[in-house]
Amino acid sequence: MNPQLILFSFLIYTFLLFVVSWFTSRKSDNDSFFVGNRKSPWYVVAYGMVGASLSGVTFISVPGWVGDTQFSYMMVVLGYVLGYITIATVLLPMYYRLKLTSIYTYLDQRFGFWSHKTGAFYFLLSRVIGASFRMFLVVNVLQIFVFDTYNIPFALTVIIFMLLILLYTFKGGIKTIVWTDSLQTTFMLFAVVFSIVIIVQHLDLSFGDMTRKVIDSKYSQIIFTGWQDTRFFVKQFLSGAFIAIVMTGLDQDMMQKNLSCKTLPDAQKNMISLGFVLVFVNFLFLFLGAILFIYAESTVVAIPDLTDNLFPTIALKHFGAVAGIVFIIGLISAAYSSADSALTALTTSFSIDFLRLEERSISESKKIRIRKIVHLSVAALLILVIIGFRAINNQAVISKLFTIAGYTYGPLLGLYAFGLFSKRIVVDKWVPIIALLSPIICYIVSENSIYWLNGYRFGFELLILNGMITYFGLFIMSNSKNLTKR
Repeated sequence: MNPQLILFSFLIYTFLLFVVSWFTSRKSDNDSFFVGNRKSPWYVVAYGMVGASLSGVTFISVPGWVGDTQFSYMMVVLGYVLGYITIATVLLPMYYRLKLTSIYTYLDQRFGFWSHKTGAFYFLLSRVIGASFRMFLVVNVLQIFVFDTYNIPFALTVIIFMLLILLYTFKGGIKTIVWTDSLQTTFMLFAVVFSIVIIVQHLDLSFGDMTRKVIDSKYSQIIFTGWQDTRFFVKQFLSGAFIAIVMTGLDQDMMQKNLSCKTLPDAQKNMISLGFVLVFVNFLFLFLGAILFIYAESTVVAIPDLTDNLFPTIALKHFGAVAGIVFIIGLISAAYSSADSALTALTTSFSIDFLRLEERSISESKKIRIRKIVHLSVAALLILVIIGFRAINNQAVISKLFTIAGYTYGPLLGLYAFGLFSKRIVVDKWVPIIALLSPIICYIVSENSIYWLNGYRFGFELLILNGMITYFGLFIMSNSKNLTKR
């Protein structure tokens, strides 16, 4: 596909986002930036969160991952539903009752200063790494198919991409993102459906024939019953539930959108409906992955060593200009929908949790100025991490993302579980040490599990182990004599 055409599509779509940003960011203040003045329609938030939950990782990495893991990811997705129901019934009521802007201020109220900072730190670490993974995936595709043609270095491509996101989120924040996410979700889903239709046409099959071909292929297996396998269906389901809880319910990025809804029932409707919609949407991505591999085998297309590149390679080199444009728009939509909200959430968390911007006795104009400085600083940090990540990318990004999440979100899981389900008082100063030791212990166990646990290999359920170790550590360093009433 012509690089100029890809670049033109990229610029037109970006311009459209700036138009939406202009309309939504007028008369914005810090309350608009952080929680959208708590006036966001729940159905708009729910629809937009589909795109934010999927991101560029799902758009590219899930179809490519089918080659190694078949449809086993569906068990993770089914686990999401349980996780989202838990968020709606346990976490959201607490967040709304306490009227939180940053969800990590709960840890300050429940445990104390050091617990608060520990939780916020792990979110910042998790989201910086996760957002960088997601953005790298998309920027790398643009680099290979567009910017390499103009001899533009990868670092400059990253800076351009981040600068555009920075500009359209700079003023409106979450108030803008709620609406841009809806636009991005539309384009991303259209791109997936369109790609499936194009491949079916190129193989000269009916949709029914293609469906039967996928079912009969080696790619369609969902349930793996070997308990030692990382794809064991029980592990996948439970991992999915806890991944949803920590990467959505304990994540400022995702919860910030929910907290912008007018009422708790609206936020709960948003969360539960999102869980069921994601089952269908993720199945579409897996189906797309299967037919991409079938197409490659039928037409002798070389499957890349890094299977994340299979979808962009076929879409941009084999299906013509229209399919290429649709793919690029879908890809950019997926990238923007996760990157813009991550940038905003990181800014919010650092401003509220570390700078305590809401509590400072300074003018509103000075608070806005500080928030903008933080926004710029976070963007600069993400640029550096994305550039560094390019040197180590050698496997499916979604696999890396969930593995890292097991280490960085585990302490958050343990902290919130202990806060919600125990009334014991924790010795606050020990919390950072416990949260540091837990991932280290998990890493040691994971590296030696084959020898220690009769061949058992940890998958994404490492997150659960991490949370349990943190919970146990908090229990040891807690006091049963003084029960909290919080």
